[in-house]
Amino acid sequence: VFYGGRASMTDETWARIRGLLAGTQPDSIEEGLGLLEAEIDRIGPDEAEALLEIVSPLFYIDTLDHPELVPALDRALSLTARLGDRLIPLLVKRLDAADMKAQWAIAHALGRVGPPAVPPLIKAYESATDTMMHAFILYALGKTRSEEVVRAVPLALEAAASPNIELRDTATRALGKFAESIPPGRLPAELRRRCLERLQENLADEEPSVRAKAVRSMGKLARHGHLTEGERGTLRVICRNLTGEDVSGEWDRAYIVRKEAAEALGWLEPR
Repeated sequence: VFYGGRASMTDETWARIRGLLAGTQPDSIEEGLGLLEAEIDRIGPDEAEALLEIVSPLFYIDTLDHPELVPALDRALSLTARLGDRLIPLLVKRLDAADMKAQWAIAHALGRVGPPAVPPLIKAYESATDTMMHAFILYALGKTRSEEVVRAVPLALEAAASPNIELRDTATRALGKFAESIPPGRLPAELRRRCLERLQENLADEEPSVRAKAVRSMGKLARHGHLTEGERGTLRVICRNLTGEDVSGEWDRAYIVRKEAAEALGWLEPR
């Protein structure tokens, strides 16, 4: 069979790749991924789902138990992302998988697809009703290196005020990740103002992880040119208060918050 002038993979090749990827030895898995990479341009539009079927078991790898398989998982995610548009609907659907390890892996793969993944991810977010699904979609959007993620800022702002800790934490982090991808001046003034307000409110969150993410995201707004000099000065005061460098003595008791505040101060020196 030919697609776009290229012959699709033979049944023999499919079978060999499937067998290698079904193993547990790093060398065998790497060999299978190598064969797949050599043949990936031959994948036809009707074969994309079959490819996902043979690669997706790797998404369930517990990298804490099997750190030797981390490179293989990373390579599998990159290869999956290379199919781009052909796999986006399938990956989005699988975000609702029962296994959290697979969900994180799929979110990473979607992020690596890049700009084409943004509209379907936003659509999936708007139609989803499950809180954890919302969190995984925001995580995927945060991994997407494209200024198109500016369209997802309103979603993250709403989620950053969620009563659910996981969603609130993920959304607070996502606001900072979006700041990395949106060029200075491309974040609308009203959204920028709302980002600052929400992050400042989350600095008072009862959960240290959320406070730490809020400081980190505010630091990224500063680092990537989204703050005025006056706002940078205000954030500098906030961070010095959190680290205990000022005279108020009201430093944050959580080490992870102080650590993030100290790191943010490095980007806040007067320019």
